[in-house]
Parts: sequence; structure tokens; C-alpha cells
Amino acid sequence: MDLIRRKILAAGAAAAATAALPRAFAQQASNQGTGKFYEKGSVRIFYEEAGSGFPLMLLPGGGLNSTISFFTGNSPFNAVEEFKRQYRCITADLRNATSGQSTGPVEVDRPWDSYADDQLGLMDHLGIDKFMVMGFCIGGPFIWSLLKRAPDRVVAAVLAQPVGWRPEMRDRKYPGVFWTTWGPALIAKRPEITMQTTDQFVTRMFETNPDFVFTVTRDFVRSCQNPVLVLPDDVPAHPYAVAMECAMLAPKAEVSIFPWKEPKERIPLAVRQIHSFLKAHQPA
Repeated sequence: MDLIRRKILAAGAAAAATAALPRAFAQQASNQGTGKFYEKGSVRIFYEEAGSGFPLMLLPGGGLNSTISFFTGNSPFNAVEEFKRQYRCITADLRNATSGQSTGPVEVDRPWDSYADDQLGLMDHLGIDKFMVMGFCIGGPFIWSLLKRAPDRVVAAVLAQPVGWRPEMRDRKYPGVFWTTWGPALIAKRPEITMQTTDQFVTRMFETNPDFVFTVTRDFVRSCQNPVLVLPDDVPAHPYAVAMECAMLAPKAEVSIFPWKEPKERIPLAVRQIHSFLKAHQPA
């Protein structure tokens, strides 16, 4: 009887496992999301879209390792889920983020511009002319770069916990110097890239006459006519003073409550302000 029972149980388990396979594969496929690739020359950018409506580019935080997964991980709130009901949300892995799927040359002579190329190129690929943009962390300098490169295309911009320069960053041991670990991690993944190349890249990007928001001058911010909403932070890589200086200099800037992330009950207030700001500046 024990032998017969074991055979019946084994057969039942095998049948259950077989039946579960389609469900497992379906779950695995759904976990992969709706990502696609935009390719231009040797650049390959992994991106995702969600929702419909006026285009809203969402730039994830995480320094040079910024990926889409930021929005379901370290983000104060999931911006994709929050805004996809009103907007066509577009987000992408940063080129050469070590945990991402976007790849391309390490352009030593034009680091910030190479990222702007990817961001504007993706919008061109999707047939999008005008759009709004929201960026976290390093998304702040990226947004100022976009406003300089394509002011007529960026309808409005939201800078959340933006990165900025502070004198302490001259010491590579300072906690806010977030770019020092990227090179070794990238080389471990792509051994064809040299340490000299990554060192030159981050030196040009963050350490060569660094100031303010890295990508533009105070004079540019003072002359910028695009609507901007700033949500300041106050941690080593996100200096409060720089964020507030941007808000005070930009003629059409607004600023959120501060602090807006702590206690967590304040986050919905900040999110409501973002919704109001975007709605106010969305083209009819």
C-alpha cells in the first residue's frame, strides 16, 4: 500500500508541476516588463513606457548607476505608478549603469552631453517633440542640461532631491562623492573599458572646475524661462543650499515644502504639488 501511495503522490506532484509551468513562465515574462531598446550607432538604450497622455520623461536617481528599478526601490515614491494615469511616462536605464541594460561608449570629452544625446535621442525615436520631465538625484543636472540643449522642447521640469556641488566633494572620501565606485564596477562587467577611461570620464564630469549644478552656470539658471519645480533634499550628495539657490535664481521656479520626505506623511503633500504643477503647465 505504501508503494502504491507513493506512486500516486509522485504522479500527482508531477502533474501539478507540469500545470504550474505555464503560470511560472507567464509570471517570469510579466516580471520582465514592457522594456524595449532604442539604438543609435553604438549606443543601445533600454527604456520602458507606461500610461498615456502628454509625454513625461522620468529620470531615475542613483548617480551613474541610475536604472528604471530605482522607482520600485530607493525612490521616495514610485513616479511611474503615480503619474501613468495622467501622462505617457517614459523612463530608461542610464547609459553604462552597471546594473542596467543600456550600453554605449564612455565619451570622455563630453560626458554630460552624451547623456543628453541619449535622452533627446530617445524622445526623437518615439516621435515626441515637446515633453515634461521629472528627475531624481542626478536627474537634476541632467534636467538643467536638457533645458540648455532643448529649451523649446521641455515644457516644464521637476527636480527632486537634486545633486549639486559642494566644496567637501574635493575630498574623494566625502560621503557625497558618489561617482568613485562606478568605474571599477563597470570595468568588472565590461573589461574592454579601462580604468584610465572611467577616471578621465568622472574627472571631466564632476571634478574639472566643478561648481553649482555641474551642467550649467548661475547665469543660465537666472535666464531660464522654463517653469521649474524644485524639491530640495539635504544629504551629502544633494545639498539643500544649491537646490534653494536654483529655486531663487530661476525666474519661473517654485519650491516644495522642506523637508518633504520626512516624516513620510509629507510625501503625499509633495506629490500633490507635483501633480498641480504639471497640470498647470501641460499644453492644452
